[in-house]
Amino acid sequence: MLRMPAVSGRFYPGDSAELQKAVESYVAPAPHPIKTIGLVVPHAGYMYSGHVAGAVYSRIDLPARNIVLCPNHTGFGPPLSIMKSGAWRTPFGEIQIDEELCDALITADPYLQDDAEAHRFEHAIEVQLPFMQHMGGSSVKFVPITIGTGNLQQLQALGRAIAAVIPSVAPSALMVASSDMNHYESDAITRVKDKKAIDQILALNPEGLYEVVRRENISMCGYGPTVSMLTAANVLGASKAELVKYATSADVSLDFDRVVGYAGITVS
Repeated sequence: MLRMPAVSGRFYPGDSAELQKAVESYVAPAPHPIKTIGLVVPHAGYMYSGHVAGAVYSRIDLPARNIVLCPNHTGFGPPLSIMKSGAWRTPFGEIQIDEELCDALITADPYLQDDAEAHRFEHAIEVQLPFMQHMGGSSVKFVPITIGTGNLQQLQALGRAIAAVIPSVAPSALMVASSDMNHYESDAITRVKDKKAIDQILALNPEGLYEVVRRENISMCGYGPTVSMLTAANVLGASKAELVKYATSADVSLDFDRVVGYAGITVS
């Protein structure tokens, strides 16, 4: 099955040459890239958050095998939806789904269901792929998972399943939690709220993140993917998280009344 682009030409350039220029403007590969267990990367239109995403991808040594977790913005499909076979197309070409890793994850977590509909129009994984193709080339594969549940036990169970599978199936695999931060409040309020969530991520505290997002009404769309990623990262021995870059949409739009926050974080 070939999944066609849903937001090409809107969230990022639909022409391969224009996309290449855009991605190159956002990334500057580090001379000594670091090995990471997990990332938090934004998924807005490139004009708003591409510089934050690029800063993160510039910092890391991207492996060939990746698990990309995102919120389910569309409402299609079951609560935990994995697309276990085929490829996704971007203007850079096709990027293959890691079928072996998908099969292992489905076996490890009974809540994960193979479902393409949840992914058909979802942008939050798609916008990551051109960065991954640019940094990793044709060898890069990925596992797409959309998360449409706020059930803490299910989010933690998914994280534990990922942590159980990675060492034996894909020891160098990277987890990417695709998430924007607080939405549609003022720049000042958003920065205060986002700091509370970011502090929990930097403390490698998935339960703390879950609790503060709910208690403080922080509209971080990908808190579920981030909780799962942090849960797995802790099992896999993570010892440090670093905020690479933070911004809001106001930096580009100059509208400080209704903004979206963007955080780029590495976990290693």
